[in-house]
Amino acid sequence: MNSTCTEEQHDVDHYLFPIVYIFVIVISVPANIGSLCVSFLQAKKENELGIYLFSLSLSDLLYSLTLPLWVHYTWNKDNWTFSSDLCKASAFFMYLNFYSSTAFLTCITVDRYLAVVYPLKFLLLRTRKFAFVVSLSIWVMESIFNSVILWKDETSIEYCNEKKSNFTLCYDKYPLEKWQIYLNLFRTCTGYVAPLVIILICNQKVYKAVRHNQATENTEKIRIIKLLISITLTFVLCFTPFHVMLLIRCILERDVTFDDHKSGKQTYTMYRITVALTSLNCVADPILYCFVTETGRSDMWNVLKFCTGKCNKSQRKCILSVSTRDTIELDVLE
Repeated sequence: MNSTCTEEQHDVDHYLFPIVYIFVIVISVPANIGSLCVSFLQAKKENELGIYLFSLSLSDLLYSLTLPLWVHYTWNKDNWTFSSDLCKASAFFMYLNFYSSTAFLTCITVDRYLAVVYPLKFLLLRTRKFAFVVSLSIWVMESIFNSVILWKDETSIEYCNEKKSNFTLCYDKYPLEKWQIYLNLFRTCTGYVAPLVIILICNQKVYKAVRHNQATENTEKIRIIKLLISITLTFVLCFTPFHVMLLIRCILERDVTFDDHKSGKQTYTMYRITVALTSLNCVADPILYCFVTETGRSDMWNVLKFCTGKCNKSQRKCILSVSTRDTIELDVLE
């Protein structure tokens, strides 16, 4: 039994979360569907990067499709009115997205690092077959790691004595259970800290290679550097607040009891806000990797023309004519 019911907590959830989630749904669903089309075209052109992009977009899309349930949940002041199994599935896809996204972002960064810094080496690591095996392995491992959610009872009752009412919570409850603390610490180390270190190191190496490459024009260098910065900032801004608050909760709630809940109200509220903000990665990913580059924009425009019937029969191949090997346009360095 939980007793964390506070009017402030439900006010934050009631107004902030639906706004954020609805924004993400409206933008990310069509954007990631378009990104799936673009990355599929790139994969057909022997582009291993397209495999990672396709997996990233699929992960974002699956999570975005569960957001209407979270909108209803938070608009209803954290009262889950659906089945317990649906709560488990929603939590599963949420965490599957969090950590598969960080994994695929890391794969994309490493692939760009190898393409720029070692263009004539490690060619076996930059094939479609290798990218497919890595992506499939990530899907399998993340599904296994997060499957514990499907075996636990993820709903609990929160009693509000002041109002003589109660709420059915879904997954995020206070305090954390022991198994949640251990799982979250493992996730933070393997799913956030390790990918962040790899991304920072690889982007720093790519930055040096771009700066010292004489064959690349200054305008192209500036564009690539801006994109590298955007990739890093997206990862940091979307995932760092959540994992910082998660780590704080794991430390503070390790030995807490239900009678000690007052000391954790503010931390719990801040944590819930960071969970909502993390969903913004579903918007940032397709924008970064498909819409801010010329090849991505051109492919998307051709896909839109194809879907709306603006390509005549002689132009049906136009949707396959634009993609280059590298969405991030670092092929000039090779």
